[in-house]
Amino acid sequence: MWKTCIEYGMLSAEVNDMANVLELDLENEEQLCKLGAAFSSPARIQILKLLYFNSYNVIEIAEKLQIPPSSAALYVRSLEEAGLINTRVQRGSRGSMKICSRKNDSIHIDLTATDPNVSKVSSISMPVGCYSDCRVSPTCGIASERGQIGHEDRPDSFYLPERTQAQILWTSSGYVEYKFPYQLKGHVKLKRIILAFEACSEASNYKEDWPSDISIIIDGLDCGTWRSPGDHGSRRGRLNPEWWPNGSTQYGELVTLEISEKGCMINSKNSSSVTVNDFSFSAERPITVWIGNKPDAQYIGGLNLFGRRYGDVEQDITFSFVY
Repeated sequence: MWKTCIEYGMLSAEVNDMANVLELDLENEEQLCKLGAAFSSPARIQILKLLYFNSYNVIEIAEKLQIPPSSAALYVRSLEEAGLINTRVQRGSRGSMKICSRKNDSIHIDLTATDPNVSKVSSISMPVGCYSDCRVSPTCGIASERGQIGHEDRPDSFYLPERTQAQILWTSSGYVEYKFPYQLKGHVKLKRIILAFEACSEASNYKEDWPSDISIIIDGLDCGTWRSPGDHGSRRGRLNPEWWPNGSTQYGELVTLEISEKGCMINSKNSSSVTVNDFSFSAERPITVWIGNKPDAQYIGGLNLFGRRYGDVEQDITFSFVY
């Protein structure tokens, strides 16, 4: 009986996580006024009840509520403007009709003020194996915490489905590209963007003196280049699994790109004149992050990227937005 209760509790939590929530605060003045107008009519509330389980067109809504179609159309327009329902036009045998459906499950209105002097941070952690594109060349490979994925020095291994489990990847040249979602809602004034990952050069086995110019490009904008001093393998990485062999790459260095209104800095050194204002992020499209050797780099010394189970730093690729 106790187990059953726990299972029901977990199911309830999962359902709540799937709910669509309309989040507003006092800065959303216009939408709050539209919400107030939408809820001021019992007929509009009845339409919301009607749409909770099914979708209907305007004529069907009018019939079920026994109101004129013209009134139903006005009520639907008000609910749509308030962001409470979705509508789409569907062609029928007698012209087109507007199909209405539920958009949100609940509304959360934050009545507290936001202190402009206190910054908020939203972060996304991306496993190194979740790249969307790559170009690699031997020596190259990917490995999970449990073992090699595919075959070493085979670029086709980078396209195996198991690549998403990778905790380390390496290539003697080329790049990997990631796509991050932009999940900040509404108009947000970004103060800083911070990208952090553990990396080093890539040589056969390892070579401490093996420089590599590793560049970072975000949404097509060159944010600078970090020169890795070498491929580190003279001691074991503190997080490496037991099966990982000695005599190969062991750990990297934490690379931190910070983009502000003044420009870009990599590990506290100026790297580019690109500013946070040069980006136009949107929830409609992903943010592209390119990491690798440019074809014209002075030192094309390859790249090792470490996930949270390899190297010295217990983290994946982390992308943070300060606002």
